[in-house]
Amino acid sequence: MKTRSGILRQAPGKYEVVEVDLEEPQHGEVMVKLAASGMCHSDDHIATGDMPVGTYPIAGGHEGSGVIAQVGPGVRGLAEGDHVVFSFLPGCGRCRWCASGMQNLCDLGSTLLVGSRPGDPTSFRMSLDGAPVGQMAGISTFSEYTTVDIASVVKIPDDVPLVPACLLGCGVGTGWGSAVNSAQVQVGDTVIIMGIGGIGINAVQGAAHAGAANVIAVDPLPFKLEKAEEMGATHTFSTIEEAGEFARSATNGQGADSTIVTVGVTAANHVEQAYYTIRKAGTLVLTGIGKATEGAPPIPLMDLTLSQKRIQGSLFGACAPSKDILRQVDLYQRGLLKLDELITTRYTLDQVAQGYEDMHAGKNIRGVIVFD
Repeated sequence: MKTRSGILRQAPGKYEVVEVDLEEPQHGEVMVKLAASGMCHSDDHIATGDMPVGTYPIAGGHEGSGVIAQVGPGVRGLAEGDHVVFSFLPGCGRCRWCASGMQNLCDLGSTLLVGSRPGDPTSFRMSLDGAPVGQMAGISTFSEYTTVDIASVVKIPDDVPLVPACLLGCGVGTGWGSAVNSAQVQVGDTVIIMGIGGIGINAVQGAAHAGAANVIAVDPLPFKLEKAEEMGATHTFSTIEEAGEFARSATNGQGADSTIVTVGVTAANHVEQAYYTIRKAGTLVLTGIGKATEGAPPIPLMDLTLSQKRIQGSLFGACAPSKDILRQVDLYQRGLLKLDELITTRYTLDQVAQGYEDMHAGKNIRGVIVFD
């Protein structure tokens, strides 16, 4: 069938909306009619070339929700009409990582930036003028319709609004889990979140949920600091130096129990600055993505050893999508997790390029494409 999709023809480049050919679902796949798609910074990373992908053109988008329109052979537990949230990291449930409770590291994720079907770099679900079109994270949610592996969708209750639910596919879990899972925030902790965008704002929520006494948000934009306060931040600062100074003043000179780096384009100096804000045996969580060519930060190795500090990478907030997306749905339904408030601006698919211009201008916490 034909469907309209936001694609990149090259990097650096800008998203444009074109009509592509979309295959019907094969064995173990479903076709989904999109309801909404979040506009995550990672899709901008592939537009700038900071995050290289294996196939151009590539259909962007990796944070979405929708309704199953067609079910392929061999699919169990899913039916036409089911409401689903996409998980940008698939979970097969069988590999070593899934079996160890680390579904976010599933082996199926190894080909997500190739854009092909898992395990077959020659097989593509989308094409344009007969040439393959890659799918961002294997799902390409900047599309009216998309065909995906069942490992990339999580069924949710029909009474959950699909537009805010789209944010559960990446931004919410990545930020929330960075605090709850990766930083392992405890009751009474002092936590710094560096960078208040679509990820950082949810790290604020996660730290507040975990019971942190001091939730310190850092961002140069007053608008984002105001939103952080609405989401649970107890203190806000425009620089990491000010945040570190406050953390030490609140902890008898020790420093933050954890600092979570969620800067949109993370550089080595951000990590270095964050390192000096944490206490002995503290944790620095690195969630933000930088350029693929970015070098290592100048961390003092002796201090790292003698202070017993920990630098922890965090992919999708160390969440297990099939479990944590539903857990976050429950928190939302109980009024404990804010989703609607995260959406700054709603766009049509044709406005996808404008949405990223607004993101660069610092106007959005999260822009969302809403489909008819």
